[in-house]
Amino acid sequence: MGLAALIVSFYIILVAILGIYIFENKSKKDQYLFRMARGHQKIQSQAKAAEKLSKLKKQQGHSATDQKKAAQKALVHVCVVCKAQMPDPKTYKQHFENKHPKNDLPEDLKAI
Repeated sequence: MGLAALIVSFYIILVAILGIYIFENKSKKDQYLFRMARGHQKIQSQAKAAEKLSKLKKQQGHSATDQKKAAQKALVHVCVVCKAQMPDPKTYKQHFENKHPKNDLPEDLKAI
C-alpha cells in the first residue's frame, strides 16, 4: 500500500468519525435535516408533517385555560349575597328569587 492510499484511507476514516460526532451533537431539528429522505418516503414525511402542523393550528386557542377565560368574561353579574356569578340579569333575578327569598331584591333587578 502506497503513501497516497494510506492518506486517502486516513482521510475517509477521519471524515466518518467527524461526521458521526457532528451528527450526534446536532439538535433534533438539525438531525432531521441532516438525514434527508428521497422519493416516496419524502412525500410521505412531508404529508405527515403538514398534517401535524394543521392539527397544532387547530388546537391553538382551544385549550382549557382559554375556554375558562372566555367563560369568566361572560359572567358579569355577581350576587350581592353569595357572590355567585351569572351571565345576564334575567338569570341573576331568578337566582336571587330562588336562593335568597327572604332578602330584598336589589334595585337593579326590580326593573327586570
